[in-house]
Amino acid sequence: MRTAKVRLLTGLLMIALLGGVYAVYQAAGQRYEKYSNSFLDTFDTVTVVVGYARSEKEFDTYFERIHQRFQELHCLYDIYNDYPGINNIKTINDNAGIEPVTVDKDIIDLILFAKDWYGRTSGKTNIAMGAVLGIWHEYREAGRNDPEAAVLPPMEELQEALEHTDIDKVLVDRENSTVFLADRHMRLDVGAIAKGYATELVAREMAAEGLESAMISAGGNIRAIGKPLDGVRQRWGVGIQDPSASIFSEDGLLDVVFINDASVVSSGDYQRYYMVEGKAYHHIIDPKTLMPAEYYRAVSVVAEDSGVADLLSTELFLLPLGESKALVERLDGVEALWVLPNGDVEATAGMRQIMRSQGASGADVQ
Repeated sequence: MRTAKVRLLTGLLMIALLGGVYAVYQAAGQRYEKYSNSFLDTFDTVTVVVGYARSEKEFDTYFERIHQRFQELHCLYDIYNDYPGINNIKTINDNAGIEPVTVDKDIIDLILFAKDWYGRTSGKTNIAMGAVLGIWHEYREAGRNDPEAAVLPPMEELQEALEHTDIDKVLVDRENSTVFLADRHMRLDVGAIAKGYATELVAREMAAEGLESAMISAGGNIRAIGKPLDGVRQRWGVGIQDPSASIFSEDGLLDVVFINDASVVSSGDYQRYYMVEGKAYHHIIDPKTLMPAEYYRAVSVVAEDSGVADLLSTELFLLPLGESKALVERLDGVEALWVLPNGDVEATAGMRQIMRSQGASGADVQ
């Protein structure tokens, strides 16, 4: 919806501004300058890259590699479109109950990652929920296109689709690089993890190729590489969106957190939704109630791995506060912030230590 897109663009602008005002830095005999660029053609979002490099040519080389790799992963993880010569997630869905599909290693790894974390958490984030989420997607798109005729999906239809969401029927053969859905009515939906997982892959690959200092922002998925080379700050500042902020507010930020070589991912009820009889229905569906979860306005997660942070931002959003906090407490290297429906904010102790409102700054050394 337009509201979500405006807020997204505002948040991305703030990330660029928080990247620092010192554009040139001399370190180890090298002169670094700050550059930024963006693209709009992957994962249905704006992706912004802010980085420090020794020359514009060097930055442009990394940027083009980042763009190219995001395009490749977008095609592989797409559930809606076919691409010539590519077997993707849609191909797997199209062959549900028919035959195994030979796919790229990046798809195998994504699915195994999702299955692993399904078993390590409360199992709320299930890539096999596509049959249910597909129904919600159809009704949401119809409601956006014709708001006066917007309605909710029939519960009977959702309950029938729920019968086809057993993740154990997602069969992966790593040796032969195939995926088979053993239920012909099953559909994969990797929307809760694909963008963060892709961002992590790209960040690691670029760091291995020599990129020393950058921030990749793929919508609500932020991944920092190294520290900002401005000669002043030791950590990147990442703005967390205020879910209650007016789209016309100056920055729309709830707070700022400071990180290095880590990721910040937020999920919220303000991002993708439609209105039915004056009530907003967002896209994060509770597999128990089959309705949008109502525990929070937003959840933000800090973790080293962007794929983990992306998955957990959804998982935590789908759990009551006590269970949500308990899950974070048993995971190493994960911090979280919850915005409750009444606007109150809860945060882990580790999250508070890196929040601007609690006295943290980019000059701090973790």
